[in-house]
Amino acid sequence: MTKFTTFSSPVAPLPVDNIDTDQIIPARFLKTISKEGLGDQLFYDWRYDAAGNPKPDFVLNTPQAKKCQILLAGDNFGCGSSREHAPWALTQYGFRAVISTSFADIFRQNALKNSLLPVVAPPEVHAALFALVAKDPSVELTVDLAAQQLGLPGGQTVWFPVDAFAKHCLLEGVDELGYILLQQDAIKAFESRRPNTLNTLA
Repeated sequence: MTKFTTFSSPVAPLPVDNIDTDQIIPARFLKTISKEGLGDQLFYDWRYDAAGNPKPDFVLNTPQAKKCQILLAGDNFGCGSSREHAPWALTQYGFRAVISTSFADIFRQNALKNSLLPVVAPPEVHAALFALVAKDPSVELTVDLAAQQLGLPGGQTVWFPVDAFAKHCLLEGVDELGYILLQQDAIKAFESRRPNTLNTLA
């Protein structure tokens, strides 16, 4: 994993509530254990027609979307079945953050483990962002994980919550195993102080 850094990006708006993981990445594409190519299959049934041709009116098929590292989605994003392929597909497309008013718990956990930041915005801010992007599709937002802030045009910032351990791992560019491996010296020091046998009856 690479370290998660502050970035600014235009926004791809997808104003649909209750987008489940089967819509994010259909089940028929889950046979692979590789992340490669999943970006092309993101929202496949919405992006392509029956012949496999891109639908020009779908947001991810627009030239503007190719520049976007932020997806602005409706409420309850990532609900449905558990599949790590969902954040894989989003990151392979190029997204680094998804903004919604709420996320399904399992999706949020999978996203944080795969360098995809789920940003929870208050409903009034969420609605304002959709209006802002509709008025100016080129508008950019700034995501500052260290400060846990979403930067809006004009200097306004909005704080968002994030799990402290997940935040640390993202900023350091390590997964859970990588975090443990970084503690090897402390683990060895503890083990050296620990008796070889413990009296469990004492």
